[in-house]
Amino acid sequence: MTRFWIQLGFVLLCLWIGIEFYSFIRFLETAGLEGSAYRPPGVEGFLPISSLMSLYLFAISGDIHPVHPAGFFILLAAVVVSFLFRKSFCSWICPFGWLSELLGDIGEKLFKRKLKLPRWLDYPLRSLKYLLLAFFGYSIFFLMTEASLRAFLDSPYNITADIKMYYFFADISMFSLVTLVILFFISIPIRNFWCRYLCPYGALLGIISLISPVRIKRNLKSCIDCGECAKACPSLIKVDQIKTVVSDECTTCLNCINVCPVEDTLELKSSIYDRVIPRKAVIFGVAGLFILVIGLGFFTGNWKNNIETNEYLRHQEKLHGYGHPTGLKDVSDYNKSITEEELEKESDKK
Repeated sequence: MTRFWIQLGFVLLCLWIGIEFYSFIRFLETAGLEGSAYRPPGVEGFLPISSLMSLYLFAISGDIHPVHPAGFFILLAAVVVSFLFRKSFCSWICPFGWLSELLGDIGEKLFKRKLKLPRWLDYPLRSLKYLLLAFFGYSIFFLMTEASLRAFLDSPYNITADIKMYYFFADISMFSLVTLVILFFISIPIRNFWCRYLCPYGALLGIISLISPVRIKRNLKSCIDCGECAKACPSLIKVDQIKTVVSDECTTCLNCINVCPVEDTLELKSSIYDRVIPRKAVIFGVAGLFILVIGLGFFTGNWKNNIETNEYLRHQEKLHGYGHPTGLKDVSDYNKSITEEELEKESDKK
């Protein structure tokens, strides 16, 4: 239940960010007559591709890009948590993970059991999220130079990515709506459908979790082979048949440990010190580390972006004309148009 309340806390936080962001959108739409000029930085947590680019830019240059710095720290926090406590971000913090589990619980009550896809279908589907990650990874890490990274991150398309994301859902197309509805309802009989098969963010954290020093281990001598751990695992890992859980699907939800009827049979251990990690350490470690990294961004002045309100208002007027930049020329053309516009305004003042 502790994990549920932590998840719910982050879900409520995301809802509050959504309300604040809607007020900011109203401010832009009405040129300041309604809503609030405050833009919640936390909304950048829903821009994973831009955040991944910012993380890569930091890795090669040491610079934290100023357009979406909160997104950079949110992704960094997820990576740190997933390295130290495996893919725990997905089961303790992610709002989509919470929704997926909730829908899966509804499905189990309706069908009286967990429905599993056959292995011949499950494995190919699980590869989809890694293919999506490979596409984004190749596009960013292999095709983009530091100059092209900065060009994209400085572009009006990236600056307004959160606003465009809002309008994607506010003015959603029929195709997108049907897709979301299908994903919603298919997640009821097939637990964690989005997380297990399609989420590239989860694929990234899963790969990072493979080098985590933390593992769930089973004591073969005291195990009574009741199979309760495998039944409780939301990721369908056969915990009762292995000595150490190394799967990239493990989210350290601790369900298997919680249901084990024999004390000290299933334990979360550090492979470095061979010590048992208490459940309380996981609870405070996951939530605490995430908040600590976020706090690092806040207290170092790298949380709010450097975009002024007037610039957002100017972008709002041209929003529908912004397309995905295809190269440096798109950005230089934009910068030239902005410079010319500012010169005209200065000339009019004189």
